[in-house]
Order: sequence, then structure tokens, then C-alpha cells
Amino acid sequence: MNEVNPAVVATTVAWASFALAFVFGAIANKTNFCTMGAVSDMVNMGDWGRMRMWLLSIAVAVLGASALQLGGLVELSKSIYMGANFPWLSYLVGGLVFGIGMTLGSGCGSKTLIRIGGGSLKSLVVFVFLGISAYVTLRGLFGALRVSVLDPVSLKLASGQDLPSLLAHAFGADKRTMLMLTSAIVAGLLLLFVFKDREFRRNFDGILGGVGVGLVVVGGWYVSGKLGYLVEDPNTLQEAFVATNSGRLESLSFVAPQAYTLELLMFWTDTSKIVTFGIAAAIGVVAGSAAYALASGNFRWESFRDAKDTGSHMIGGVLMGFGGVTAMGCTVGQGITGFSTLATGSMLTLLSIIAGSALTMKWQYARMMREA
Repeated sequence: MNEVNPAVVATTVAWASFALAFVFGAIANKTNFCTMGAVSDMVNMGDWGRMRMWLLSIAVAVLGASALQLGGLVELSKSIYMGANFPWLSYLVGGLVFGIGMTLGSGCGSKTLIRIGGGSLKSLVVFVFLGISAYVTLRGLFGALRVSVLDPVSLKLASGQDLPSLLAHAFGADKRTMLMLTSAIVAGLLLLFVFKDREFRRNFDGILGGVGVGLVVVGGWYVSGKLGYLVEDPNTLQEAFVATNSGRLESLSFVAPQAYTLELLMFWTDTSKIVTFGIAAAIGVVAGSAAYALASGNFRWESFRDAKDTGSHMIGGVLMGFGGVTAMGCTVGQGITGFSTLATGSMLTLLSIIAGSALTMKWQYARMMREA
């Protein structure tokens, strides 16, 4: 029997992640896939078009992730989302802070990368501040606050925090059966809401964005959970998910990976640092967005209009870095990837992000009216 080479597996995972994220970046640029934009359209204009696109991506991701789980291809319980520990305050505070930050910074973590690919120097600044803030929250000063104040406020559940586990425990039912039922009901309700709108049914870009992004998230689960999974790492003789920063099963998320991307660039000659799933995904989104922008003639250099605009984006990046790490994900990391596992923590984080963004938009509008 041939021995598996972890280095070869790591390279395969990184390139597969890059390819998936490249598709994500191109689709998101073409369809204007943006969570903050979806919230803005809904709050300011009553337009649910982009929100339906986002909800469609969640429905597709839920169905795809559940299919991978039921087919025995991945084990989602080995991700960071489905543990029995429920740090509700971290989800709530992190989500609210991230929502505020993404509004001040003109987009979430994924949108920042997409805009960089389209020529935005503003988003490049946000990327740097987000990445530094995320790193400080992972391992530095902000991390002390997170670990000592927020994370300890949690609930210890008798089962995993995902809906199938909670329901199976409550009713003494089979978890596999509950997974089939719950994923079908949740995805079905989302699809019903999305496609009941006649205008959206005719919206090619909306459907492309929703289905495409959802499928990319499902692909991410397969890459890290199947291609990158070793039953026994020959170096450690233990189970391993190769080339993931968390050491666990991952799919797309765009806060901590930006911190690890900066770390890799700063310690490039350190041979212990490698291009991980998350880093490759961050680079892939920029590349895919740039490729589409250049091919379509939409690439435009963009800079700040004044010092106030600069400060707003810098603060937004810092808040997103802290909020995203604290909540263990962003609008994609928790809002789509985490939600696809049916984790209740991801659902709470998602609602908190939307609330933080909507409240910030209301505040910005009120301030604009006062200054008018």
C-alpha cells in the first residue's frame, strides 16, 4: 500500500480551493453578490432582489452539504460550527460588530476581496486593517478580551448545536432522519420564498449568483473534508484535515483567512508556513474577480474621496476583523458555510450581522439628514 504524502495532499487542497474561489470571485463580481448590498437594498429601498439571491445560496448550500453528509463523503460535525458548546454572547456581539464594520467598510470580507479584484484601492486598505485586526483578535490584545470576557459566556448543550442533533436529542429520533427532514424543510422554505417572486424568477444573474455561490461552498466542504482528509497522517499517526488553518473541516470564510494571508506574506521564508485552504480561497476570489472585471471591461481604479471616507473604511476593517473572529465567521463563513450545517450559532450570527448592518445604515441616514 502506497503511503499518502501530506505535502501532495496539501497542494491539491490549495489548488482546488483556489479554483473554487476563482469561480466564486467571477460569479460574485458579475452578479453583484453582496450581503451588505442586499441589506441596503432591503432597508433603504424595500428591494429584496439581492437578499433573495443570498437566501438562494444558503438553500443550495444546505441541500448540498446535507447530501455530502448523508452520502458519507464528509463529516460536518468535525467542523467548528456544530460543537455542543454554544458561546451565544460571542455570536451576538461578534455578529453585531461585524455588521457595523461591513457597513462602514463598504462591504463584508468577501466583498472586500471582490472589490480589490475590480481595482478598489479603498478595499485594499480595508483588507490590511481587517487582516491585522483579525490576527490581533486571534492571538493578540483583542484575543484576550474575546477569550476572557465573551467566549466564557456560553451554554453547554447535551448534543451538537445543529438543528438535526437538537431535534434528535429532544425527540429521541434518529439523527440521520432528522437531517433529511430538517434540511428539506429549511431549504424548501427558503426556495419557496425566493422563487415566489416573479421578477426574481426572471433574474438570470440573481439565480446564477445564488446557485453558483451555494455550489462553491458545497465544493469547499468536499475539498477539505474528502480530498484533504487523512484517516491517519503518516507524520502524526492521527486523523487530519490537511492544509486548513483550524486543523478541522472547512469551507469558505473570509475573515481569519485574510489574517493568515498577511501572516504568510510577512513570514514567507518560514518553511512552516504554507498556502492553506483559506489563504488559497482569499487569493482565488481576488483573481476570479479581477479576471471577470478585465474581461468585461469593468476594471476601474477606485480611491478614497476624502479623509473622512478613509477613516470610515479603516474603522470598518478593524470592526470586521474583531467581529468576524469573535463570531467565528462572516456573512459567508457563518451566513452560508455555517448555515449549511444547520448550526443554530450560525443562524444567530447571521441575524446579528443583518441587525448590525441595518442599524448602522439607519444611523448613517439620520446623520445625513441632520447635516443636510
